[in-house]
Amino acid sequence: MNMKATVQKETQPAVERNAGEAFVSPAVNIIENKDGYVLEAEMPGVSKDGLEITLEGTELTLIGRRNAPAPSSDVLFRESGDLSYRRAFELDPAIDTARVSAKMEQGILTLTLPKSEKAKPRKITVE
Repeated sequence: MNMKATVQKETQPAVERNAGEAFVSPAVNIIENKDGYVLEAEMPGVSKDGLEITLEGTELTLIGRRNAPAPSSDVLFRESGDLSYRRAFELDPAIDTARVSAKMEQGILTLTLPKSEKAKPRKITVE
């Protein structure tokens, strides 16, 4: 069998404009388990202080702002700088929004989105 390696072209993240500010959509993973969902969003360089997570009704909005340190005077070339991330999701009404929790660790925002008790499957015993 002949395997041929392919090289993919480097792509720039999608940029969105909202109220005059430019945002990049962070890459996310969404995992479902028996208790609910786990959403992981990649926001490198964003600290807890730079995060804004809002939940209005069933709309979840994630905003992360990265403030890069000022370059020294001898910088010849620079591609990184201040950057803002933004992503919005429409949540399933079965999610218990009062129990949503979040943590930020090494540039990964992890949200736990538990299902409400009435939305979870339950076993009915027959008597």
